[in-house]
Amino acid sequence: MSLYVIDDHPMVRQMIGMLLRRLRPASKVVELEKYSELQAALIKNGEPELFVLDLLLPGVKGATAISDVKKMYPEIPLVVLSAMPSGEARDACLEAGADLYIEKSTDTAEISAAIQDIMKSDDGDGDDDAEVVVIGDIKLSKRQKQLILMLDRGLSNRDIAAELSISEHTVKVHLWRLFRRLGVKSRTQTLHFARTHGLLMG
Repeated sequence: MSLYVIDDHPMVRQMIGMLLRRLRPASKVVELEKYSELQAALIKNGEPELFVLDLLLPGVKGATAISDVKKMYPEIPLVVLSAMPSGEARDACLEAGADLYIEKSTDTAEISAAIQDIMKSDDGDGDDDAEVVVIGDIKLSKRQKQLILMLDRGLSNRDIAAELSISEHTVKVHLWRLFRRLGVKSRTQTLHFARTHGLLMG
């Protein structure tokens, strides 16, 4: 299994490469300067375990690379590391399929923790991701049901992170996925959905 890092800035690429080698010493880290090099690298180095890529890659428009990679490997975690502030850029990346959006200005230790969290499982929901709640066409995992109960308790992202022993970055991703799964846009709408569908009973 190989970990792929795509960034046209050598220092950033090398820093992430070093970080990944510490996190996954048994895996091969492949550092690429251009997105166009990825296909050949995949053939040469084998199946991916993780993708980390810059949002603003040469010759790539917006989040195109993210959606392209996710079409090829929908189950493999993809992390975007960008110089652009969170906000619309993060939303666009997550909408395109990214599993995590991290600003390059983030502390290295926090970047490491967030990537480690997201690599615990491809869906980021841990080993207990068995589907336990089905509402029409909507299927929720144990972790997603757990998050709803935590929201009902009024826990902040920091509180949730502490209770689950994960980073706040990862909590935000979990919540974003939950919102998307339920078709809602906020904590309030999530709780309203949960109450009207009996998810907070018992």
